[in-house]
Amino acid sequence: MNLFYRELGEAGKTPIIVLHGLFGQCDNWLTLGKQMAEKFHVFLVDQRNHGQSPHSEEFSYQILADDLKEFIEQHQLVKPIILGHSMGGKTVMQFSANYPEIAKRMIVVDIAPRFYPVHHQTILQGLNAIPISEIKTRGEADKKLAEYIPGLGERSFLLKNIYRPKTGGFAWRMNLPVLTAKIEEVGKALDCNHIIEVPTLFIGGTNSNYIQAFDMSEIDERFASVQIEMIADAGHWVHAEKPKELLEAIYNFVL
Repeated sequence: MNLFYRELGEAGKTPIIVLHGLFGQCDNWLTLGKQMAEKFHVFLVDQRNHGQSPHSEEFSYQILADDLKEFIEQHQLVKPIILGHSMGGKTVMQFSANYPEIAKRMIVVDIAPRFYPVHHQTILQGLNAIPISEIKTRGEADKKLAEYIPGLGERSFLLKNIYRPKTGGFAWRMNLPVLTAKIEEVGKALDCNHIIEVPTLFIGGTNSNYIQAFDMSEIDERFASVQIEMIADAGHWVHAEKPKELLEAIYNFVL
């Protein structure tokens, strides 16, 4: 699969691949990507069924990990650093479990290897309630979504998935029907029966509930060489809420 991506920085520098979370896209990391491009050859990638990457009926972490492997091979990247946020973090964990010889280091942002119950029902209800083929303005979409999601910031993030195709009107960039049907795949635990040898950094937010105290022992058991950094006063969107602190944690681990 030919995934959409944005490339920043100079070839010859250490490559770093960044994967977004559920309902996200590569542009969510564009500001940080530009900063990282001062030191790395940065690839911000849209995962399948997200952003401008192709749509597919197939969707699981095994498939997303294979997509990442294909991307690395297509671009002939040698010993890249791989970074993933939330769903993207599960992708890079599965990738390193399946292909331990490829990545130089792995950074997992605010997700643990465990199973998570489905907790996006309200978001999916709101997104599916938007009559995407009938709306005339983004304001109409926001008004409908506000019936389900009161927070303006969260709605703004989700509505970045709406665009105007050349044929007119509005459409979803993400594959909303498949993400709705396959939402249970997103919460699945890491599928791995061996210790992962790739040096790994977990970064969490102290205001988030995605990495909790009881996750620490499992993380230590599953990863041979691991560090855990919790960023104070950050929620799940660490890269948006505490970009300076996140970047510092990344640099301390990889430089």
